Amino acid sequence: MLYADSAILLCIKPPKVLSTDEPGGLPELVRRELGDEGAELRTVHRLDRAASGLMLLARTAPAASELSRQIREGEMEKKYLAVVLGRTEDRGEMRDLLYRDKARKMSFVTDTPGKEVREARLAYETLGRSEGFSLVRVRLYTGRTHQIRCQFASRGLPLAGDRKYGGEAADCPLALWSCTLRFRHPETGERLSFSAPPPEAWPWNLFSVPSLTQA
Repeated sequence: MLYADSAILLCIKPPKVLSTDEPGGLPELVRRELGDEGAELRTVHRLDRAASGLMLLARTAPAASELSRQIREGEMEKKYLAVVLGRTEDRGEMRDLLYRDKARKMSFVTDTPGKEVREARLAYETLGRSEGFSLVRVRLYTGRTHQIRCQFASRGLPLAGDRKYGGEAADCPLALWSCTLRFRHPETGERLSFSAPPPEAWPWNLFSVPSLTQA
């Protein structure tokens, strides 16, 4: 846990932990850490189960409602770090239609509008390149399931360790890290910014960038 007050709680979600409030999910783990099994904790945004990094939880229903509004209206800024296999451009933007295949639990880029198709948009900048990998910082403008993983993989740039989308050549956990969250406090309206670096493990340690979480 990195920060907590009466309305919000910010923590690091470990990999392989669900974001949602169910047995073994992040809220349950945080309650255990707090020593209060009845603590009210609400998930307002999600990380893929295999991903890790910063996550924000609401501690009241009004806080959850306000934070959800900020996400819905694009007021919450979310940035991620990812290590991808291949060479990315120095910076770029990706706009796609993503189809969610619920049976296969995967997302796919498509040209055809449909019931399960949603627009997906992100921007990225390359922070470093090493040994055939690129380190990118991603700004999400939409929050589709597996969006970063799917959009990069569709361009032949799968994330390291992403066995679902073609990154199995790198034997490591999924290299996707929620590094920055910026939002307004749901009670005071104060603009808050939180950042956290990824673990000092391979493939993150291939890159010597002074501050991966700034800007």
